[in-house]
Amino acid sequence: MKLNYNKAEFTAAYGKFSQIPAPERIEIAFAGHSNVGKSTLINKLLNRKNLARVSSVPGKTATINFFGLENIYLVDLPGYGYAKVSKSEKERWAGLIEGYLNSERDLRLVFMLVDMRHKPTADDVNMINYLIDTETPFVIVLTKADKLNKTERSKRMEAFETEIPCFNEIHCIPFSSQTGEGAEELRSIIEDIASDEE
Repeated sequence: MKLNYNKAEFTAAYGKFSQIPAPERIEIAFAGHSNVGKSTLINKLLNRKNLARVSSVPGKTATINFFGLENIYLVDLPGYGYAKVSKSEKERWAGLIEGYLNSERDLRLVFMLVDMRHKPTADDVNMINYLIDTETPFVIVLTKADKLNKTERSKRMEAFETEIPCFNEIHCIPFSSQTGEGAEELRSIIEDIASDEE
């Protein structure tokens, strides 16, 4: 099913899980550390500059943001692990993310973003373990791939085998918002999921 990405629109933002209405479409969520590039990735996939607000300040996405795309919602979860916010704010974000992931949403897939340049954080590993334990389908998107040369990239891929649980069994897609690497593969996964719903 070919989706018309140009028709995607920002639908709503929720600061508390209790505000989120009951699911009405299938959903694909984007999770990852603060500043890993979730908003940038969503903009790239939807051919927009500023549909998802991008900020150089980590922790900018403090709400769960829904983007409507034909028969599905793309759901931008708040980035976790940003140190410079208050404990109460961190707890609110955690409540939002956990509330969303633990609820009866029609969640078909999580794109789990990890910065390709660095070892995954403890929060990344916790999230991956959570997705494995709850049998939530997910794909790891290795962001900022253009920042590494070939040698650095193969070194990181090798290191991920010991840093990420079950790495060799997980579908991983290197992605770059600069070069567009990985964007078509991600779109085709989204389209496959949307087609299942027809």
